[in-house]
Amino acid sequence: MAGIGTAISLAWALASAPACARDAAPGDWQSYGRDAGGTRFSPLAQITPANVARLARAWTFDMRPPETPQARLAVSQMTPLAIDGILYLATPYSRIVALDGDSGRVIWTHVLPDGDQVGGRGMEYWAGDGKVGPRLFYGTRGGLLGAIDLRSGKPAPGFATVNLKTADVMNGMPDAAYAINSAPVVAGNVVITGSRVQESPAIGPNGDVRGWDARTGKLLWTFHSIPRPGEPGHGSWTDDGWKRRSGVNVWNLMSVDRERGIAFLPFAAPAYDRIGVDRKGANLFSSTLVAVDVRTGRYLWHFQAVHHDIWDYDLPGQPTLFDVKRNGRTIPAVAAVSKTGFIFLLDRRNGKPIYKVTEMPVPPSSIAGEEASPTQPVPSAPPSISRQSMTLDDIATLTPEHRQYCLDRIRDEKLTFAAPFEPLRSDHPTIRFPGSGGGPNLGGGTFDPQLGYYIINTTEVASVEQMGRDPQGNWYNVGKGPGAFADRGRRWMCHTPPWGQISAVNVHDGTIAWQVPLGVTDSAPAGKQATGRPNIGGPMATASGLVFVGATDDARFRAFESRSGKELWTMTLEAAAHATPITFTGKSGRQHVAIVSAGGSYLNSRANVSQLVVFALPQ
Repeated sequence: MAGIGTAISLAWALASAPACARDAAPGDWQSYGRDAGGTRFSPLAQITPANVARLARAWTFDMRPPETPQARLAVSQMTPLAIDGILYLATPYSRIVALDGDSGRVIWTHVLPDGDQVGGRGMEYWAGDGKVGPRLFYGTRGGLLGAIDLRSGKPAPGFATVNLKTADVMNGMPDAAYAINSAPVVAGNVVITGSRVQESPAIGPNGDVRGWDARTGKLLWTFHSIPRPGEPGHGSWTDDGWKRRSGVNVWNLMSVDRERGIAFLPFAAPAYDRIGVDRKGANLFSSTLVAVDVRTGRYLWHFQAVHHDIWDYDLPGQPTLFDVKRNGRTIPAVAAVSKTGFIFLLDRRNGKPIYKVTEMPVPPSSIAGEEASPTQPVPSAPPSISRQSMTLDDIATLTPEHRQYCLDRIRDEKLTFAAPFEPLRSDHPTIRFPGSGGGPNLGGGTFDPQLGYYIINTTEVASVEQMGRDPQGNWYNVGKGPGAFADRGRRWMCHTPPWGQISAVNVHDGTIAWQVPLGVTDSAPAGKQATGRPNIGGPMATASGLVFVGATDDARFRAFESRSGKELWTMTLEAAAHATPITFTGKSGRQHVAIVSAGGSYLNSRANVSQLVVFALPQ
C-alpha cells in the first residue's frame, strides 16, 4: 500500500484555549519536548559556548523518599517540566514533586495510590481554560490517566481519574499488560493518550489512541490504530489478521500543530514484531506516522515508514515540527524518525515527502508463509544517520584479542551478515544493523531554527537474531537481541566504531552538517577510547548555540557546539542519564540545566543513584 494517504485541509485554531495555545515563557519547559511541536529548543542564552566550560552542579535532588532503604535504587528516564521557576518531576518511587528551581527545596509532594508509578518519561502541563486552573496530566504503569492541580499537588477538582484498560482496548483480556510509557499530549481542551502493549504474542490489547476532555476526563474520541472494516487502511490487512491484534501502539511521545489542530501519532510495529505469517499485507498503521484532527480524532493522512514490519522498526522518537526552506518556499514540516536511521521529512499539512522517497527492492523471506514486502521506502535525503549493514571488513580492531574473539563468534555461531531489510532466518542467526533498539530510539531529536539543524543521537549496535518454534509450534525470536554482537563482559562491540554518535541534519538541503562520536569506552586502550557508546535519551538545544545530551552508558553529560559538533563540556555523573535534559530559569532569573541520572534502560546501566541533577554557572 502506498505510504501517503489523502490530505484533508484544516483551518482550525484553538481559540477555545488561548492560554494553552500560546508559546511558553522563555524560561519555561512546559512539555517533554518543551513545546507541542517537540523542538526541545530553548531561547535561553545565559550559558554560551564561551562560558559553558564553567558550568557546575548547583543542586541535586535524591528521588528516593527518606524512608526508602539505601539499597533500593529505582531507574528512571523521566524528564521534568519547569513552569514559572518551579520544577515538576515524577519519580520512580510513586511520587510527583514540585521543587524550587533555584534551590531544589520541596514545595509539595503527591503520592500515587497503590504504589502505582507515572509511566516512563514525563508529564504534560495544561494552563487551564479560564474556569479550570492549571494542571499536570500523567499516565501510569497501571494504565490510569490522572491529573493534579499544579499549585497544590492535590487531585485536580472535577477530573475523574480514567481507567484506560477499557473493554474495547483489552480485547477480552482484562489482566493483560497495558500501561502508559510516556507523557500524554494536550491540545486545547483535549488530552491525548497512547499506550504500551505487548510485543508478543500477537493477540492482546490493541494500541488505539484516545482523546479525553481535559476538564472532566470524559472520552471524546478513539482512533483505531488498526483500521476496522470501512476505515481508511483496512485493506492493508488480509483475512482476519487485524482482529484482536496487539502492537501498533504509540508508546512514545506525540506532537501537535496547535495552529492547524493536527496531532501526529508515531505508531510502532505489530505483534508479533518478528514474523508476519498471520498478518499478510502492509499492516497499517504499523510503523506509520498518522495525522489526526485533535478535536475529533478524524484521520487526515498517513506515511508508512516500514511496510509489513518484521524487525521491530518502530517510529520511536517524538515527531518534531519545524519549517523547511526549499526552492524559494517555506514548508511546514514534520520529521518522522525510524529505528532504521532514516528521517522522513514530510509536509505536515498533507504528509507528502519534501525529499523524494523511493520504494527500494529488498530481500524476500526464506520462511514458508512469510510474505515480506518486496520494497521499502528510502528517502533520497537526508541519508541514513545509522549504519545499515556490516561485513568482515568492519570487525573491530581495538585489540588483536578482541578482534579474534569476534571472528571466533562468527565461526562458532555460524553468524552471517544481514542485508538491509533482510527478514530473519530460521536456519541460522544473522547480524543485523540497525538492531531492534535502533539507530534512533525514544530520545528523538532537537531542532535549532537558527541553523536549520535537526540534531539527533543514535546507537550503533547490531542485533543477533534467528527465528525458531516453541513446543506449540509458534514462531519466536531465539536470538540475543540488540547489542549481542559484542564482548558483553567488557561492553566492547564487535564492529568498528562509532558505537554511538550524534548527527546534525540540515533540513533545508537534506545533508548531514556534522556527525561525531558520542561517548567514550574507558576500558579501551589509550588513544582508542573515543568509540562512541550505546545511548538512550535525547538532546536539547539553546539559542546560544549549544546542544546538551546525556544518554550514553558511560555516565557522562555533555555539551556540544550546535554549529560544528565540537564537544565543549563534559561532566561525569554517578549514574547514566538515560533521559532528555531541560533548561529553565529559576525565579532568580538564573539559567539552569537539569537531567535525571538513574541508569537503567535496555542498556542495563547501573543505577548507582536515583537523582535529578541541576547545573548552573557559578554566581
